[in-house]
Amino acid sequence: MESLFSTMIALLLVYFSCLISTALTSNNGNITIKWDLMNWTPDGYVAVVTAYNYQKQRSVPGWKMSWRWTKKEVIWNMFGAKTTEQGDCSMFKGNIPHSCVRKPTVVDLLPGTPFNQQIANCCKSGVLKPGLESAFQLSVGNAGNSVKTARMPANFIFTAPKQQYICGPSKNVRPTRFITADKRRITAALMTWNITCVFHKAT
Repeated sequence: MESLFSTMIALLLVYFSCLISTALTSNNGNITIKWDLMNWTPDGYVAVVTAYNYQKQRSVPGWKMSWRWTKKEVIWNMFGAKTTEQGDCSMFKGNIPHSCVRKPTVVDLLPGTPFNQQIANCCKSGVLKPGLESAFQLSVGNAGNSVKTARMPANFIFTAPKQQYICGPSKNVRPTRFITADKRRITAALMTWNITCVFHKAT
């Protein structure tokens, strides 16, 4: 009898442990950052960077994204987002880059941003609700203009107010495919890099 009682207690403990575990992981999912190289430029490339919120119930209340360039890349211009700092661009004459920082930090633009500064899925003040995406475009210079010279950025950091994430390394994956608006043609990115960030803790 005592053995049966002990077994029942053990089963109940396992049951409640499973319930607690399920509750704690109800926000399972991640933030996936996709870096799509769309076309080459004389000294680099144009990329569209998209952050997907695959978390089931956790909204991101204003994201910031940063990384470290692995060469001496600069950002010539951006649409749908901006860097928080321009950095030292004194070595450039004439056209001045948007950012010369080795470790740029990027933030989303505000709603109501002029249309000629937007791209699709931008300009939400960094709010990223479950199942949705946020995107921006940047023109990268000093990067080389071939698949052999373009280098994946490293050390990605994704943060939000009161949220801390841990990001894995950049990975070269199959190029993203796109369907044109008339749904009659499929195109593909030149290269695609993926970065996965998981929620670590509330701060």
